[in-house]
Amino acid sequence: MRHLPLMLSALLLLGLSAAQAAGLRTFDVPAGPDGPAIRGLIWHPCAEPPHEIDARGGRAFFGVNDCPIVGDKLPFIVISHGRRGWLGGHHDTAAALADAGFIVLTINHPTDTERDTSGTDSLAVTVERPADIKRAIDYALGGWPDAARIDAERIGLYGFSWGGYTGLAAIGATPDLRKGLPTCQTSSLRACKELEAGLVPSGPVVRDPRIKAAIIVDPFPVFFFQSGSLKGLTVPVQLWSSDPAQNGDGLSGCCAAAVKDELPSPLDYHFVKDARHFSFLAPCTPKETEKFANICTDAPGFDRAAFHRRFHAEAIAFFRKHLGEAAAH
Repeated sequence: MRHLPLMLSALLLLGLSAAQAAGLRTFDVPAGPDGPAIRGLIWHPCAEPPHEIDARGGRAFFGVNDCPIVGDKLPFIVISHGRRGWLGGHHDTAAALADAGFIVLTINHPTDTERDTSGTDSLAVTVERPADIKRAIDYALGGWPDAARIDAERIGLYGFSWGGYTGLAAIGATPDLRKGLPTCQTSSLRACKELEAGLVPSGPVVRDPRIKAAIIVDPFPVFFFQSGSLKGLTVPVQLWSSDPAQNGDGLSGCCAAAVKDELPSPLDYHFVKDARHFSFLAPCTPKETEKFANICTDAPGFDRAAFHRRFHAEAIAFFRKHLGEAAAH
């Protein structure tokens, strides 16, 4: 059985003992009047050592399939991926949180994934993405067979890039989705072009008051959050920014800084020197690096694995502070 050195090092660093790995099981929200089917994956505390799991497409997870869940009334965290992402993009973060006693759900946003880009950057996803989060939480607390394992009063969210937009909207930010936004008028973003053409969102942006804490990483696009639209947020936020000096696309670093200026204080803010936008995705295996060089390559001298150990420790501490420790078992 193959062990993951990074995961085991993280476990030793955090002093975890009862749960040794992340258990994995499928999670599928059925299609309904509120939206299409949502594919997901649950990561949860497990008392068995981890091993490599083929995630297909040259990718790998580390955990235990269908392991019994360790603990009851556990805090629950939903992860929202970025533009054209997938449910496994933050698998090491999901595993670290599961090792620490959280039940974690990673989902594919139905029309904005690597396999289905029909809604990518569109006006539709500005509404659909936050709705996906609510529908996923609804199912986790209702239709999921192990719903009783979740403490419905302790729900958190992690959002990266477009998932950062998703997270901010889900916790109560009010995106300004109208024609004539100054920055949007000059943007090539599909949603902006649709707004300027006179299209309107298909429905309201859904907030989910059950979310009690959120980690937001390099949110994009931030220009939908005009001055004052974030000031009313009451949910604790831990905000992470990559280094704009290492990003040539203008999407990262700058965006977290803009949100930092608008979010209420006190704010748990972290600027990561030399980190690129994709440095927040899981460290890549050699096979993944060969296939996905653009998202696997970091700035010279930047150690993604070492950074993720620090990042996970901060994320776990933040969620434990605001959602509480896992129940004794």
